[in-house]
Amino acid sequence: MTQTDSVPKVPVVKFWPGNLYFTTAAERELVRDDIITALDRHGNGDWGDLCDEDREANEDALQNGGRLFSVYHDCKGVKFWIITESDRSATTVLLPDDY
Repeated sequence: MTQTDSVPKVPVVKFWPGNLYFTTAAERELVRDDIITALDRHGNGDWGDLCDEDREANEDALQNGGRLFSVYHDCKGVKFWIITESDRSATTVLLPDDY
């Protein structure tokens, strides 16, 4: 008999993020581990601190194409965004002032 509790869960990625980019400010200001965690969340469809309307827009974009947008905060409280382009060619981590 096989015990399944000891088998690690593999996260399900909802889309391919394409090439990853970071703005200079994001790279300088953000905690790297928090960026990695946020990228995992973004790829799994956990959009962070979005309003319901933006969450629905992301869910629609997954089905019908469109840009994906997430909002997170690092452990220092710095707010940052992750944006994946409509064609899934690129994902960018940036601070709101970088936009």
